[in-house]
Amino acid sequence: MREHVLDWSETAVPRYADAQTQALISRCLAGDESAYAALYDQFAGTIYRLTYSMLQHQEDAEEVLQDSFEYAFRKLEQYDANKSAFKTWLYRIAISRCRNKRRRKWLPVISLSQMTHLEINDDQTPTPDEAAALNEEQRRVWKALGQLSTKLRETAVLRYYEGLTYNEIGTILNIPAKTAESRMRLAHKALGELLRGDDS
Repeated sequence: MREHVLDWSETAVPRYADAQTQALISRCLAGDESAYAALYDQFAGTIYRLTYSMLQHQEDAEEVLQDSFEYAFRKLEQYDANKSAFKTWLYRIAISRCRNKRRRKWLPVISLSQMTHLEINDDQTPTPDEAAALNEEQRRVWKALGQLSTKLRETAVLRYYEGLTYNEIGTILNIPAKTAESRMRLAHKALGELLRGDDS
């Protein structure tokens, strides 16, 4: 383990440093197991929401969540607060793991487009609590989201559900902010067409 990994006493505070998060990271790197649990608790809900929105499958989302944190904790020493916020770094890891999961399993997106009732109890639907929380319009949007290409869905999820800026989305997806904005326009247009088609 490197010494003084996060010792900023003689240097400027990193651009994206968050004191609470950085303190937890320092404790993790020092071998404090409780700090790992605290870091997980702080970000797990956000990352799960992302993985579930991307994969639209509870067990896969949970698996990717665990895989993302396992990787992040293993590579924690490589996180650089001068390059991104810790949450942004986690988003990048989770998005990459979602892509890997889809490639391995080739999740049948077509099955999402064929769903007419979210009350059907199959592996492609939200959990009962999640389904109950959706109104009819949200269900239609959720269904349409599942029909977008991977690139457009990633951008739409990060923009709509996570409320990120185009700069943040660009950092996470490793694309220029303008490209993220362009993809969002395409996603918005595609969703509009899908939703209008659903009305006919």
